[in-house]
Order: sequence, then structure tokens, then C-alpha cells
Amino acid sequence: MLSDLWPIISSVLGVFLVIGIGALCRQTGWLTRAADQSLANLTAKVLLPALFANRILTSDQMSQFATAWFPPVFGFGTTALGFLIGYLIARFLGHWIGLDSDSKQRTFALCVGICNYGYIPLPLAQRFYPDAEVDLILHNVGVDMALWSIGIAVIGGASGSGWRRAVLSAPVVTVIVAGLMRRFGLEQWIPDSCMSAIEMLGNCAIPMGLLLSGAIIIDYLKETTWSGSARVVCWAIGIRQGLLPLLLLAIATVIANLSNQMTLDMKQVVMLEAAMPAAVFPIVLVRLYGRDTSTALRVVLSTSIAGILLVPVWLGIGKWWFGV
Repeated sequence: MLSDLWPIISSVLGVFLVIGIGALCRQTGWLTRAADQSLANLTAKVLLPALFANRILTSDQMSQFATAWFPPVFGFGTTALGFLIGYLIARFLGHWIGLDSDSKQRTFALCVGICNYGYIPLPLAQRFYPDAEVDLILHNVGVDMALWSIGIAVIGGASGSGWRRAVLSAPVVTVIVAGLMRRFGLEQWIPDSCMSAIEMLGNCAIPMGLLLSGAIIIDYLKETTWSGSARVVCWAIGIRQGLLPLLLLAIATVIANLSNQMTLDMKQVVMLEAAMPAAVFPIVLVRLYGRDTSTALRVVLSTSIAGILLVPVWLGIGKWWFGV
């Protein structure tokens, strides 16, 4: 069992090592705060779309375009469920946990409800489950939709602008356009030089995103205090890396027994997503909506640190659960 887990543990540590290098670059001044916005835009609007386009345009899976609806629907539904569970627990148990205000409760629900669905699972998929990478990309379209609709409603009230931002984001538009091109065979008209450029840009997406994540995390780590946060931390880890992974695996099992949509590739996507800590980006939304930043930092940082151990554990459980 340990021999099967060791490659996963090694790769997870490699991902967190790149995050650590990003933190080191921030500490030494090689990656400054002034560069964050431009590099984040470059990653979100150029590098990630290039990665998605390359995978979709070259993947044999997109020949079955009729089945491409399921991963984003699953991603949307399970993320919405995560927000709902986080919100209900924060509302009904918040005062006992240490979430004694509406701001803290909404922050907790947003951060604990959504996993790190991009920069950590994508390199693991590339390493261990390359055939599942396209399904993971499609799944993440649904997660984005949930974040910019239900997530925005959780943190600040319902807003129609969230849907527009999700639908019109560069990665989502890329997935739709590339999928349609693949569906109608138009990818054969793309010059080899263009495909080569797209591939090179896409290969930069994950390292850049991980470096930026490390720089942002170290900034927030300096700003937060941990006194009196034990209950919030324990509940965050218990929900994000205990309850929700179990629910995700159970839901996938039920769907697999009821339909043929839960393919091997989708099971691998579920394994990856179930293992993930909380996403980093919700901290930005918490600040934008004037909610409790300290609670966000405690949730995100505690689950990320715990993830060094728990990501390999949950991937091992997922492999056993699905028998893959």
C-alpha cells in the first residue's frame, strides 16, 4: 500500500514545494506585490486558456462531445452542496465554533465550501491520470459557475454580475470555443506553429499559478493571528477534508450505480477533487466584500497545511473506494 502511495506523496510534496518557492520568492523580493495583478491576469487570461485549449483540441475524449455536459454539471452541483453545508453549519453552530457574527459565518461558508480545484489537482492529473485531465477541466467550468453565482450570494448577497463574469471568463470561453472546434473537426485547420505556441504557453500555467499562490499565502500568513482559532481550524479541516470528501465519494458511487455517466476518468476527477484543501482565491472575494479576512485565512491556511498529509491519504482512499 505504501509503495502505491509513495509516488502520490512525492508528487504532492513537489506541488507544495513549488508553492514554497513562490513564498521564498516573495520573502526575497524577487516576486513583488506590484507584479501580482499583472501575473495573475497573464495566468488567468493567457496561460490557463492555452492549457485548456491544448488539452481539448488534442484529446480523443472530445470526440464524444455529447457526454461533455456531465463534468461541469457535477462540478456545479457538488460545489453548491459544499456552500450549502458550510453555510448551514456556520449558521446553526457558528456561535459554538467561534463564528459569532454574520460576516464570519458567511466567510467560513464560502471558504470551506470550495476546494482548490485548479493549481493542485491539475498537475496531479497530468502526472497520474492524464486521460482524466479534460474531464477535470470541464468539471472546473461548473465549479467556476458555482463560485460566481452561489458563492457570491453566500459572501455578499445575490448578484447577477457573477453569472456574467463566470460565463465570460477567458478559461470558460476557451473551453466552449475549443470544444465546438473539436466537435466540428475545425482543429485540423489550426497551423502546427499555432498549436506549438499554445502548448508552450499552456505548460507555463501551473508553475506560474503555484508560485503566485505561494506568494499570496505567505503574505496572508503574516497578517493573521491564530490565538483562539482552534475550533474554527478543527471544524474547517473536519468539513473540508473529512465530511465533504466522504459525501463526494458517496454521491459519485450512487451516480455510478444509477447511470453510465460516472466513467473511469470522472471517478479519477472525483478522487482528485475530494482530496483537495480549500481554495486560495475566496480570500480575495472576502476582502472585496468586506467580510472577515481572519476567518478566511484560518480556513485556507489550515486546510492547505493539513493537505500536505491529507491529500495523499484521500487519494489513497479514493483509489481503494473506486477500485482504480
